[in-house]
Amino acid sequence: MAGNLKGRHLLKLLDFAPGEIADLLTLSATLKANKRAGVRGRALEGRNVALIFEKASTRTRCAFVTACVDEGAHPEYLGKGDIQFGKKETVADTARVLGRMFDGIQFRGFSQDVVETLAKHAGVPVWNGLTDQWHPTQGLADLLTVQEEFGRLRGLSLCYVGDGRNNMANELLVGAAKMGMHVRIGTPRQLFPDPALVETARGFAWENGGEVTVAERVEEAVAGAHVIYTDVWASMGEEAKIPERIALLKDYKVTRRLMDLTSRRDAIFLHCLPAFHSLDTDFSRQFPDICEVEDEVFEGPRSRVFDQAENRVHTIKAVMVATIGR
Repeated sequence: MAGNLKGRHLLKLLDFAPGEIADLLTLSATLKANKRAGVRGRALEGRNVALIFEKASTRTRCAFVTACVDEGAHPEYLGKGDIQFGKKETVADTARVLGRMFDGIQFRGFSQDVVETLAKHAGVPVWNGLTDQWHPTQGLADLLTVQEEFGRLRGLSLCYVGDGRNNMANELLVGAAKMGMHVRIGTPRQLFPDPALVETARGFAWENGGEVTVAERVEEAVAGAHVIYTDVWASMGEEAKIPERIALLKDYKVTRRLMDLTSRRDAIFLHCLPAFHSLDTDFSRQFPDICEVEDEVFEGPRSRVFDQAENRVHTIKAVMVATIGR
């Protein structure tokens, strides 16, 4: 299972065939069951993993560290102030140094070009923990969460509402389409995803029994959806755009009414986190209108956001076991 992924990078789900994604999800479910049964893994015993972080992180950092320790690897956290990454030393040189010392490298930061450069020069598998363009480890956790809920992916409808150009919209367009899902993006015209990416996703969907829709009217986008998914309206580094995003996206807030517009009693809500769903953080108190989901939905019976968060561990573990495991 997933044995053909030895030595592979995970830079974006666009690079993986549907069968390879399915194998990773199967392996994730197995590793999750093993952990819950108290079975200690040894697939990464003796491995050393570098964790490079340009951006702050809760789930990605904790999931990689936990996944490493669970399977016997040593994780080494490298914050942007810890190494000369891109400052006194080029990304390529850093990649070649770390590749001689570590068995795998995770990168979480801004530019997709940086993680691609790491992969080109490291000589060991490189995994994308998030860039401005893609977020494949989150995409895998999302697919696992939906599969656990409904027992399948093919034929289900997933609707992403919010900023249709961000990394999660991109990843879900591609990943869900490859798995034969019906993918909808509900977003204002100013935030429509890249047309070329939409056409690429439509090709994957056609090959695998799904479809892709981009709609400005939120009622059209969510109708019949099994899954409603949203993300923050302004990503890290986009704080200056907050007033503009509030004006554009206020009608795309996930509310109980929006969930009811699916006309499905079994529809669930997903969010990659962190989420602004209440006024309990300094940021949301500063920008009270930026909440992309109301608290009643986030904390309600349809929410599966913390299942998603846990599944980051199991899907990341599967990626590492599949690519560098014994």
